[in-house]
Amino acid sequence: MISGIDKWEDLIDFQLEPLSTGSSILCYTNLPPTLYETLRNTANTFPDKTAIVDNYDRPCTYAELLAKTDSFAAYLYQELHVERNSHVALMMYNCLEFCVAFLALLKLGAVTVPLPSKYKKQEVASLIEKADVSCIICDQDFYDWFEEFEAQGIHRIACSDIEQGYGLEAYHSDSKSPVFNNPFDDAIIMFTSGTTSQSKGVVIKNYNIMNAVTTYQKILNITSDDVSVIPIPIYHVTGMVALLGLFVHCGGTLYLHKIFNARRVLQCVKDHNVTFLHASPTVFSMLLEEKDSFPSLPTLKQFACGSSNMPKEKLAAIHNWLPHSDFHTVYGLTETTSPATIFPGDASTSPYIGSSGLPVPGTVFEIRDDNGNLVKDGEIGEIWIYGNVVLTSYYKLETPSLKDGWLGTGDLGYFNKEGYLFVVDRKKDMINRGGEKICSFDVENEIYKLEGVNEAAVVGIPDEVYGEVAAALVKLDPESNLDEKKIQELLRKKIAKYKIPKRILIADEIPLTPNGKVNKRAIRKMF
Repeated sequence: MISGIDKWEDLIDFQLEPLSTGSSILCYTNLPPTLYETLRNTANTFPDKTAIVDNYDRPCTYAELLAKTDSFAAYLYQELHVERNSHVALMMYNCLEFCVAFLALLKLGAVTVPLPSKYKKQEVASLIEKADVSCIICDQDFYDWFEEFEAQGIHRIACSDIEQGYGLEAYHSDSKSPVFNNPFDDAIIMFTSGTTSQSKGVVIKNYNIMNAVTTYQKILNITSDDVSVIPIPIYHVTGMVALLGLFVHCGGTLYLHKIFNARRVLQCVKDHNVTFLHASPTVFSMLLEEKDSFPSLPTLKQFACGSSNMPKEKLAAIHNWLPHSDFHTVYGLTETTSPATIFPGDASTSPYIGSSGLPVPGTVFEIRDDNGNLVKDGEIGEIWIYGNVVLTSYYKLETPSLKDGWLGTGDLGYFNKEGYLFVVDRKKDMINRGGEKICSFDVENEIYKLEGVNEAAVVGIPDEVYGEVAAALVKLDPESNLDEKKIQELLRKKIAKYKIPKRILIADEIPLTPNGKVNKRAIRKMF
């Protein structure tokens, strides 16, 4: 058992206390009960400071953000009878209106159900039915999708004409609404990626959010002087908690981009003195492709990166580009409200490069075998987590991966002697070639080392002789002349023969899920 308290007590200043009398969950002391209460505190401290700059370069101060939040909350309460425990869906692009709606729902004690704007109508309808939604707030692009739900008594609100101004202007009230500040209330039901029939509704409580943002604030030392940008969909846990929640908590400034564009992100960093970026390995790959146009970004002091495997070579490339910036690898899931481990200091120059860091304060980790028993120190097994950022339930779903507060992540990993976590693969992505186990991350990292390779994803595919063999999808640099045979030949010098992908496809892009992760399900279907 590895405790986050032990790993950080000499690195950062923090105090923990039981979540409630008799609880074994330990939370930071003196936390605001909700993110809305944090907004009120920040608006009181920094009323005239810019909180958000939207896609159209329109600034909104903390005082204005609070006023808009209160007005919209009053409208929802008075006109649509949204109240404590109401489930309200949000389907919007990255915009000020999303932030206002989310914070207003937190004030009312309602539960936000974020819907991916990348989904199709049928997929979204499935999630709405699963989540027992009573109201839908959406961009006008999606308003017609929900006409049938209005006939079922589900209210819908269109966020309109945001290019011209504030898209919720028509929905305001000067009356007051109640404030619910219960840290134990459900705040978000966020569905995991995958097919909508198999996706699970992760129930995130207010205390999960507040412990997550405080973890990031303390470990990364984010302050009111920091500036960041959300160029990826805001409706994921990284956007809603690790960026929006964190910056509201600290009083920093956030830029919102409707659609990801690597050049625009880096131009934003340069023009607006951005200090911090948090994104996935895929995003950092795209930023690296633009590095020659932005050789110097002196204000960018640190990165955070999670969601999937980050090759050492990519870390080194980022360090060579921006040597003054610290790169913090992060391991977390929607089920851990984002952070579960964070790398202290710069991962790219550490002897523990390749690790996802140390368990955060208030978490406890175990590495278990397939029978649920603890493995020996340094051995690989499934990662299980307990603590203040971990969900207590899925929505209307019982699962053996969540028992007595412990979350079985489905990820395989191990801890070294210093307590650093190394994630080696997804349990479901481990390839079994005739009894020989192949870690897809290991093969991907070896392929990525080859000159001319931009991205790589390795999956298991059926084989008549071995049952399953490795296959790879590879994205090459434009000038590369590599092909299947050349890659296989180069790999023979680097890894065991049985690990070499039997088939290798060259593609223009690596398929991604709506969450921005490599879509291995889709890749398997390509072979």
